[in-house]
Amino acid sequence: MSAQLTDPITLAGRHARSRVLLGPHLTNLGVRRALSPRHVAYYERRARGGAGIVVTEVASVHDSDWPYERAPLASDCVDGWRDAVAACRPHGTLVLAGLGHTGLQGSSAYSQAVLWGPSGVADVVSREMPMPMGQREIDSLVAGFRAAAVAAVSADVDGVELDAGPRSLLRQFHSDLTNLREDGYGADPLRLTREVLAAVRAELGHGRVLSLRLSCDEETSWAGVTPEAAAGHARQLADALDLLVVVRGGPMSANAYRPDFHRSPSFNTELCRDVRRAVAGAVPVVLQGSVIDPSDARRALDEGVADIVEMTRAQIADPDLVVKIRRGVAPRPCVLCNQTCQVLDPRNPVVTCVGNPTAGHESVDPPEESANGAGDAVLVVGGGPAGLEAARVLAVRGFRVTVADASVRLGGIVRVAAAAAPHLTALTDWLENECRSLGVEFRLGSTVSDAELDAAEREGATVILATGSRPRPLPFPVAGSVRCLGAAELLGSGTPGEGHHVVFDPVGGPVGVAVAEWLAARGRDVRIVTQDSVAGSRLGMTGDLADANTRLQRAGVTRHLDSRIVSVGEAGMRIVDRFTGDESVVPCAVLIDCSHRLPEDALRSSRPDTVRAGDCVAPRTLLEAVREGRAEAQNVTARTRSEFDHHPFTLVNER
Repeated sequence: MSAQLTDPITLAGRHARSRVLLGPHLTNLGVRRALSPRHVAYYERRARGGAGIVVTEVASVHDSDWPYERAPLASDCVDGWRDAVAACRPHGTLVLAGLGHTGLQGSSAYSQAVLWGPSGVADVVSREMPMPMGQREIDSLVAGFRAAAVAAVSADVDGVELDAGPRSLLRQFHSDLTNLREDGYGADPLRLTREVLAAVRAELGHGRVLSLRLSCDEETSWAGVTPEAAAGHARQLADALDLLVVVRGGPMSANAYRPDFHRSPSFNTELCRDVRRAVAGAVPVVLQGSVIDPSDARRALDEGVADIVEMTRAQIADPDLVVKIRRGVAPRPCVLCNQTCQVLDPRNPVVTCVGNPTAGHESVDPPEESANGAGDAVLVVGGGPAGLEAARVLAVRGFRVTVADASVRLGGIVRVAAAAAPHLTALTDWLENECRSLGVEFRLGSTVSDAELDAAEREGATVILATGSRPRPLPFPVAGSVRCLGAAELLGSGTPGEGHHVVFDPVGGPVGVAVAEWLAARGRDVRIVTQDSVAGSRLGMTGDLADANTRLQRAGVTRHLDSRIVSVGEAGMRIVDRFTGDESVVPCAVLIDCSHRLPEDALRSSRPDTVRAGDCVAPRTLLEAVREGRAEAQNVTARTRSEFDHHPFTLVNER
């Protein structure tokens, strides 16, 4: 009988309560270069939810490495590691300290020092040239790993995980893309990793876990770490390890590590299966790679793909993932959008989740079950994500909630967008199901008037408006028979028109690209017009920018970049280059507007005190809709409890 996700596992004599791992990931929760109390709260919440192993954010083992502003430094993390252990161990969770060095894929912006690399090969992203490491730097690096292990042991961690993944210096030595050395470290690309493993093991002993996160496919066809080479690497290193995490990615495919929904979930299954076969039981193996569905995770164990499954983004979306699996309850889904959990970004955003905005904010968001609504009535107008989240939180807290929506289907604009992005409905479907199970009443196909809102309030109900958005007027004239549609209108119809289609995308987010792909898949001639120098310019933050443009190219979508639309008429669309002023005309039978929308705020337009949430305040992303729906539900609770009368919940910056 195969192991279950909820079964315990023993590693180096230490017992993890489940076979689900929370992997190391950038959070921007740090204070200077130390793990903060917010880190501890974040990890504790996943431990309480059933995680068997928590690997902390990777800490640099040497001060030459400072890859992002709040990157932890191992020598500054002892207190944070100790507090994380104290918070997580009572839940039966093992805490491993993440340790690494990003080498030539780091940044000199914060250290103001030269980058280190195996050879003089510039990073393909930053184009910065590193210093080829001499024996002095190699010895310093090994000593840094040893000192970091000593520090971790002093914090009583259950072990450490060394990073040899897509952005790591150890992997850079493994790969002939970046290791061009002619010395022993070039002849034997694993030599440095073996020296590091030996140094760390000497400090850990055999009673603490030594894990390695190993890139087993750099996804380059002409050189680099291939799956075949990685199987050999894994065999050679297995005896030195207590745990091996199989990942993919390298300098030219960094987004292969945690890609968005355009890559199928559990994409590393066959790679992990091959590596596990290669190590032949010498070390337990972890499957990583967009594993978000518990059924996929179970299948990996059943089929012998892995011994443990990493479900990092799934646990950001729902920290109670494992507890809910154990109870047979559906967890809040991860939709693999990467919009707020991938935070390697100059803005330094805090890690969170579009569907679970409490992620990263555990130290200030009140628990959902912290109050009792005592049956008070609430009317939520709007059944999109903001309204559904407000209704769910209020119902959990004991309120009698009614949701009214003019549509006959719940989900708001997310339901419409699902024509091009079907993964999004997983969240709104879950919200609807949760609301129904909690007894929320729905009045669908029901348009609510100001008079009805007034009547509801006279009867003692609280009103929350989550009415969404409406199209805005186009900023240029349109004449003749050209058909003009908003993205929502087009996708809602499910049927494109005939003739040439032009997608107007002044935002640069996922909508314009998704609409263009949707149209191209239906055989239409498609052009996308944007004032930016690249289509989908905002997709860099989700890791999809290069891939999105590759997909557009392959789909035959013509991109008009650095362009502004002047007018649209029978003769076509006049566009002007915003730099040169040169004009051109492109054919256009159907224009699809993917610009920002306007708030649908007609209800109670003269009442500035009306409680509103989501797009009816200002049309933004799914994150803001869900976050504000939750916040307004928490404020309703605060106003109904005397001890919170003067302390309503507000969205705050905890820094």
